[in-house]
Amino acid sequence: MSELTLLKDRVLNEGKCLPGGILKVDGFINHQMDPKLMMAIGQHFAQLFKDSGANKILTIEASGIAPAITTGLAMNLPVVYVKKKKPSTMGSAFVTTVHSFTKDRDYTVSVSREFLTDSDRVVIIDDFLAYGNAAQGMIDLVQQAGAQVAGMGFVIEKTFQNGGNQLREQGYHVESLVQVTSLDDCKITLAQTP
Repeated sequence: MSELTLLKDRVLNEGKCLPGGILKVDGFINHQMDPKLMMAIGQHFAQLFKDSGANKILTIEASGIAPAITTGLAMNLPVVYVKKKKPSTMGSAFVTTVHSFTKDRDYTVSVSREFLTDSDRVVIIDDFLAYGNAAQGMIDLVQQAGAQVAGMGFVIEKTFQNGGNQLREQGYHVESLVQVTSLDDCKITLAQTP
């Protein structure tokens, strides 16, 4: 069984649907993690973006860090993560605001100008793509830096919340490993793959 098939099976069998279109996968992706599955996710993203010309992986804390690190490891690239709280040790930074769908609050996020520059081509990696708020925030930071988005990879995309469609319409190369097409009646429905 391929690791992607295993990922889909785990989403279906271990994922929990919560009211309001929330999919909880904290038993193997974003609270307790399965390291072998994370390595397979990173290797798969590395294959998808091998010709992207990227020189960095960019993610946002906290749940995007694990798949970003395994992707960085597989691509032999450094990983930069956007912080939700600017530490006192961070000097000059790019800053934007991101709305969290699951927490229903706004975060001021930042990344050091030292680690995101106009010479960078980044692949953005995150655990979820829903409405695309975190992705749009990272795009804003990349644009502030004068850098370029070489691609975007998401472990799980909730297609019914249209963030992926918006990103694709903006011309971004977006890949998602699992596409959830519906959580109606708290039943997880995945896109059929050919």
